[in-house]
Amino acid sequence: MAESIKAAELPSIVGKELEPSPWLEITQERVNQFANATNDHQFIHVDLEKAKQTPFGGTIAHGFLSLSLLSYLNAQTAIVPEGLVMGINYGSDKVRFLAPVSVGKRIRSRQKILEVTEKKPGQWLIKTDVSVEIDGEETPALVAEILSMYIVQ
Repeated sequence: MAESIKAAELPSIVGKELEPSPWLEITQERVNQFANATNDHQFIHVDLEKAKQTPFGGTIAHGFLSLSLLSYLNAQTAIVPEGLVMGINYGSDKVRFLAPVSVGKRIRSRQKILEVTEKKPGQWLIKTDVSVEIDGEETPALVAEILSMYIVQ
């Protein structure tokens, strides 16, 4: 569950490891919807019979689908400032896809706050080290340094 603190206290969370997000199952329906939204219909994502013939043994999620779910997953356990008007995806400094997420597997995010910078009064840039864990697997699906801008009243 997200935690709320005073904006002036945001610098104190640097180095803090947050609780992992709840697990989220990656379904074939979600993968198909992502394929339709992005026009990325490569068979390893949408054709179970062909995908069974690959080393993956079945369909896998798009790496960018896993990455796009970070907004949702990270929000589940984020620390947010009181008076938050909005949070904005600000980009990333690093993204690496390390392991495929097979359809039917569950993923969750694990976060550590790396940097907090007040760019302008009421505008806080947060840099977070994130890994997306795959239930039952040692190697994470991805690791990333994610940037978020919090606009606070």
